[in-house]
Amino acid sequence: MNYLQDARQHVLQQIQRACEHAQRAPETVQLLAVSKTHPSESLREMYAAGQRAFGENYLQEALDKIEALHDLEIEWHFIGHVQRNKTKHLAEKFDWVHGVDRLIIAERLSNQRLQDQSDLNICLQVNIDGQDSKDGCAPDEVAELVTQISQLAKIKLRGLMVIPAPDNTAVFVDAKALFDAVKEKHAHPEHWDTLSMGMSGDLDAAIAAGSTMVRVGTALFGKRDTVEKK
Repeated sequence: MNYLQDARQHVLQQIQRACEHAQRAPETVQLLAVSKTHPSESLREMYAAGQRAFGENYLQEALDKIEALHDLEIEWHFIGHVQRNKTKHLAEKFDWVHGVDRLIIAERLSNQRLQDQSDLNICLQVNIDGQDSKDGCAPDEVAELVTQISQLAKIKLRGLMVIPAPDNTAVFVDAKALFDAVKEKHAHPEHWDTLSMGMSGDLDAAIAAGSTMVRVGTALFGKRDTVEKK
C-alpha cells in the first residue's frame, strides 16, 4: 500500500469512528478529496486507491486536470468562490458546484449547462458565522434563494456548504438546524440531501453535527504545493 492509499484508508477509518461515536452509518458521509495544488498524477493514484470525488478551488488548474484525467470517471466538484465571468466552464465541466451564494450565479449556471448534460448539482454556500473574510449568503437569505433556485432548469439544488472559523465548530449545529428547516419547505425535498461541512482538522465535530460530505485535503495528500492561483 502506497502513501496515498494509506492516507485515504486512515481518513476513511476516522470517518467511520466519528460516525460510530455519533451513532450514524458510515455510508451516510461522503469523502470529497480536496486536490487543489496537487498534480494530476496524485489524483490518478488516489483514484486507483478507490477515490472518485475530487474537489478543486482554482478554475484553470481544475480544467487542466479534467483534461489530463479525462479517461477516468471522476466526479468533479468546484468548491472555490464562483465568479460571474467563469460560470460557463463550471456549468460545462463540473458535476457539482459548492460555492453558489447569489441567484445570478445559479441563473448563469442554469443557462450555460448544456442540454445533453445531466442536471448540475449545486450547494449554497452559507456564511454561517458571519465572517467578514468569507464568501457565502447570510443564513436568513437561504430560504428565499432555495425557492428561487429550485425553479431553474438544469440545476439540482442539493444542500448547503459551510466553512466556519477554525475555532468555531459549534456552529456546525446551527448549519444542521438550517439544513433541516429548509428541507421541510423545499420544493424538491428528495434532492435536499447534502450538508457539506468539515475538513481535515474538524471532521469529527462536523460529522457529529450531521455533515453528509467532508472535504479533506491535507490529511489525504499532505501539505499543499504552492501554485499561482487562477
